[in-house]
Amino acid sequence: MSVIQDYQASTQTGKIANFVDTRMGASKIVKEFGRKLFPDHWTFLFGEVALYSFVILVLSGTFLTFFFDPSMAHVVYDGAYKPLYGVEMSAAYASTLDISFEIRGGLFMRQVHHWSALIFVAAVSVHMLRVFFTGAFRRPRELNWVVGSVLLILALAAGFTGYSLPDDVLSGNGLRIIDGVMKAIPVVGTYLSFFFFGGEFPGDQIIPRLYSLHIMVVPALLILMIAVHLFMVVVHKHAQYPGPGRKHTNVVGYPVGPVYAAKAGGFFFIVFGIIALISGFLQINAVWNYGPYDPSPVSAGTQPDWYIGWVDGILRLMPGTLGDFSFLWHIPMPWGWNAIPLGVLIPMMPAGALIAGMVLWPWIERGISGDNREHHILDRPRNAPGRTAAGVAAVIFYCVMWAAASSDLMAVYFMLSLNDVAYALRFLIIAGPIIGFIVTKRICLALQRKDREIALHGRETGIIEWTPEGAILERHELVDQYRLYELVAFESQEPVPAQPNSKGRVGMWSKFKASWSRRFFEDRVEPITAQELAEAQAEHDQDRRKLQGSVDTTVRELDGRRDDS
Repeated sequence: MSVIQDYQASTQTGKIANFVDTRMGASKIVKEFGRKLFPDHWTFLFGEVALYSFVILVLSGTFLTFFFDPSMAHVVYDGAYKPLYGVEMSAAYASTLDISFEIRGGLFMRQVHHWSALIFVAAVSVHMLRVFFTGAFRRPRELNWVVGSVLLILALAAGFTGYSLPDDVLSGNGLRIIDGVMKAIPVVGTYLSFFFFGGEFPGDQIIPRLYSLHIMVVPALLILMIAVHLFMVVVHKHAQYPGPGRKHTNVVGYPVGPVYAAKAGGFFFIVFGIIALISGFLQINAVWNYGPYDPSPVSAGTQPDWYIGWVDGILRLMPGTLGDFSFLWHIPMPWGWNAIPLGVLIPMMPAGALIAGMVLWPWIERGISGDNREHHILDRPRNAPGRTAAGVAAVIFYCVMWAAASSDLMAVYFMLSLNDVAYALRFLIIAGPIIGFIVTKRICLALQRKDREIALHGRETGIIEWTPEGAILERHELVDQYRLYELVAFESQEPVPAQPNSKGRVGMWSKFKASWSRRFFEDRVEPITAQELAEAQAEHDQDRRKLQGSVDTTVRELDGRRDDS
């Protein structure tokens, strides 16, 4: 009978680690996960910024929950901010003022929470754009793209629910817009608003309900989605940019432990330091300047946080009438006339289409391209001109809606007519994406042609050479192997023609997909073949030998003349 001797650690830390390992098997997990390789590129940092800013959000939000009172009970303010002394307000607004002026470090923590929320949404947005433009959403990562889309939507929800909690004039106006949108829903809209606000707007339940959503429901869903997202990244392995030695079957990068973990830990403190620096010196959401919310007046010039502005902007762009045609319809119902405010409902359609298009894009592109292969190598945006052009069109569409949320401020500060600003933005929201699609596609194709020229003939050095025969040439220098691989290692998608069904007929759906495939892939630049590259390099070597031979001949002739003299 053999006796197994347990490992005996010599230090207290080692004993604790050994105790945990023998009970939980942590060393196996660390060993397996520590071997995972992650490629290194600066664009991958946006996902890390999103993760680290979310951690800071949770920490700062936990601090604020100790002092915030999510109640709409009416109180008379008697705190430290004298301009509002004696003003009747909600307990939520009063506790926000107390956090800002009476809790040590409270204003700083409020601003850390707000700035980290803005950076979190911005980092998630830019990370999604990076994934989109490089094609990292393709098989097998379609579901991870959906998870990322849900993460972005939840980030907007978290931002809006938190933004509404102080119960000041600014947040109250945002809730007024939500109330109007809900009431515009036919038949059930007024009931939804009544249930959501706990009575007629603003009611007396909305702040506690938003508080529950903000600190429990939405963060729990965010943490779940982040965990699922990271799990899928590990399972699928990280996509990487093209380069020598990088294939669909491997990953070239650094292991998690210790290299990547050390770099990630240092980067967390950089993000934390920048957020703390911004929060300490740049004031944001000064609720004491707005005052407590009063639903009776309507305030001008109020602006939501940037990530919610696009929803407000699309409402502003919608006209109430077109000539004599009114967008307010009254439909007879068995119980009487029912108002259908199309001026509110119609703008929700493009906003919904933008979100739906984002979520479904992996399958939309697959239907257009017919490509269902696994992809672990990323695309350079210029090498996918159709996708890049579509992405730029969507960004322009979003940016016009976002800018429309500030149409009144643009009119005031630039001394323009508010109607002229609205007309210009209405034109841009229709023509802007079309122009952006065409121009972006042309730019991508031009960049591909330039890459082809550089790969075949080298880059221009700016050095002009005059041969003894009288020829004037510009010296070209061949690029290094890494750069050459980047220029030539891509596939050019061809248009997919309409395909017959099992009965041999070409249906309308197949024709529709074929027409979009032509729009995306008809204009294309052929990748350089190995034969073309070899011929170009041989021609370049031959030209250099001829030029060098002419120079050597001239030098010998000059040396001979010197000897004769």
